[in-house]
Amino acid sequence: MKKVFSNNRLILIAFFTVFATAASSVAQANDSTHTVPVELKFIGSVKNQPLFQLNVFGTPEENEFIITIRDGFGNSLFREFIKGEVFTKRFLLYSEEMSDESTQFEIFGRKSKKSIVFEVNRKSIYTEEMVVSTLK
Repeated sequence: MKKVFSNNRLILIAFFTVFATAASSVAQANDSTHTVPVELKFIGSVKNQPLFQLNVFGTPEENEFIITIRDGFGNSLFREFIKGEVFTKRFLLYSEEMSDESTQFEIFGRKSKKSIVFEVNRKSIYTEEMVVSTLK
């Protein structure tokens, strides 16, 4: 009977070892050095026009970027070359420029030759708030 319990412990140790090594390889695959270090946020609206903020967290090795904004048909709405390690840029998109399709933000790292594409879909939701309270 003691032999069975020691085998179970050995199987349990092997089980945890397999999953621990599998988790470490996944962490290496998601390393941020393999992609362009950027984030795009929707900040809000200014006069009913959507405002986006692009945050770029470059390095001395990766400090040249090309930013392109395209409409749903592939037409270029904006294109700019920026040289800098860490910077923030805001974009106010006019509703007339945005098609009913999606709008794409592409950030291309010139030195690494890698890019990341964010897709923005326009959806309008009308919300009306009503408060009901009791009078004393």
